[in-house]
Amino acid sequence: MAHLKRLVKLHLKRHYHKKFWKLGAVVFFFIIFLILMQREVSVQYSKEESRMERNMKNKNKMFDLMLEAVNNIKDAMPKMQIGAPVRQNIDAGERPCLQGYYTAAELKPVLDRPPQDSNAPGASGKAFKTTNLSIEEQKEKERGEAKHCFNAFASDRISLHRDLGPDTRPPECIEQKFKRCPPLPTTSVIIVFHNEAWSTLLRTVHSVLYSSPAILLKEIILVDDASIDGECFYGWLEPLLARIAENYTAVVSPDIASIDLNTFEFNKPSPYGSNHNRGNFDWSLSFGWESLPDHEKQRRKDETYPIKTPTFAGGLFSISKDYFEYIGTYDEEMEIWGGENIEMSFRVWQCGGQLEIMPCSVVGHVFRSKSPHTFPKGTQVIARNQVRLAEVWMDEYKEIFYRRNTDAAKIVKQKSFGDLSKRFEIKHRLQCKNFTWYLNNIYPEAYVPDLNPVIAGYIKSFGQPLCLDVGENNQGGKPLILYTCHGLGGNQYFEYSVQHEIRHNIQKELCLHAAQGVVQLKACAYKGHKTLVTGEQIWEIQKDQLLYNPFFKMCLSATPSPLPREGKGKREKKNEVKRKQPLVFYKHFLKQRKIYLKPN
Repeated sequence: MAHLKRLVKLHLKRHYHKKFWKLGAVVFFFIIFLILMQREVSVQYSKEESRMERNMKNKNKMFDLMLEAVNNIKDAMPKMQIGAPVRQNIDAGERPCLQGYYTAAELKPVLDRPPQDSNAPGASGKAFKTTNLSIEEQKEKERGEAKHCFNAFASDRISLHRDLGPDTRPPECIEQKFKRCPPLPTTSVIIVFHNEAWSTLLRTVHSVLYSSPAILLKEIILVDDASIDGECFYGWLEPLLARIAENYTAVVSPDIASIDLNTFEFNKPSPYGSNHNRGNFDWSLSFGWESLPDHEKQRRKDETYPIKTPTFAGGLFSISKDYFEYIGTYDEEMEIWGGENIEMSFRVWQCGGQLEIMPCSVVGHVFRSKSPHTFPKGTQVIARNQVRLAEVWMDEYKEIFYRRNTDAAKIVKQKSFGDLSKRFEIKHRLQCKNFTWYLNNIYPEAYVPDLNPVIAGYIKSFGQPLCLDVGENNQGGKPLILYTCHGLGGNQYFEYSVQHEIRHNIQKELCLHAAQGVVQLKACAYKGHKTLVTGEQIWEIQKDQLLYNPFFKMCLSATPSPLPREGKGKREKKNEVKRKQPLVFYKHFLKQRKIYLKPN
């Protein structure tokens, strides 16, 4: 019985063991089945979700279309209310300007001039004569003249706010209108000064504030460097800015009125116009003034028309800031003073700009007889500046200048004029024209000396160190003199031309002019352009070096008149021409021997 129970238990154990494994297998496969079904459902759900999203997007699109349709219908219906417009911001550069002309109210000056005392010193631009001074006042006046080279005593007693009386410009200047479109540009007034009398400096500043429209004057900049002594007349600024607005390549100057250096009288413009001057240059590269040629007078219809000028003085001018930078500003290696105005004149014209004078713009200036300033390196500074401009802008014509200035010739020989690469780069970048073009098109009236004269140098007396000299400030019409040879050229520089003239052609084209008696210096008759040399100005150099005039059949000789404090001088029988390089401007004030024409 016990054995039977053991067999039954063993059988049951095996039976349940097999069922357990079968059940485990079934459970395992069922779990696998559930996992697979879950993945399939997940994939289907994901697909269904994507399908739903697409349906939602389609519904949104449909909804948007419906809204657009509704809005279209809504916009087509008449509006019961008008909404406020949305103001658009316009860029300042694209902002349209107003049509018409500026009004007097728009051109109101920065400051109103205070009431004037008509009896005050210098009132209305009148002269203030400093007479009947006390001893102390006279000393003060002399100190001011020594320091500033003008009557600072008078300047200090004239009001800083003085007016210049009625506007005496021509009617077309007073009535001139200025268009609002394009608008007049704003400007910075730069006043350059150095050791200036405070009264003249402050009067200049006040003059700008009292005569410049507030909408045009951006700022006044004071630069302590050189010198300024001027006053602005009515309406001085608008004509300058209007011309620049019309043509930004125009470099414009005012008509410069003189202020007397002793009385500070303002030389006011005439209502009937005036015989205007324009700037020029001579072959020592100095600036000067000359009358307008006929063709320029005929070109101008009235006083509002600009005057085209070959050069400008350089101290008073207006230029677009952008154009100033475009053409190369100033030559930064020029030093102190001298030559910069001639350099800029050549550069502006040769590189596509133009120099003009605006007669309706009037600015006063004190023209001093000499400079109150000294130069650390003397005339060497000016010569070096002039060499820099000649090397860059004058091409082969620079040799004409070098013959007249031995300092300049030495600087060129020593190559001590500095680096010119930046200036030549400007000339190349702007594709500037040559100097021949300038002479032919801008200044055809200029007499161009021989590039290779027969002889250039000085005329020396035989046997004594005395040379032919034009004398002090001889602009023609004065006798020639003899003076100790200095080898500096200037007053002793002459050229023997291919027309057989003896020319002194530094500042003006002057020739030795024979006459019965004293030989004079006169304007050369031959000026090119189908003109002829007169007999009085023809000279022949004979084999023995005598200077012979065939018209009078006489030779150049000197009288035995003595120099001051000397005995009788030796009669000069011969003169000889030496080849020698010149140097600029040599002046003396002593009486000299006179040159006569003597029979051969």
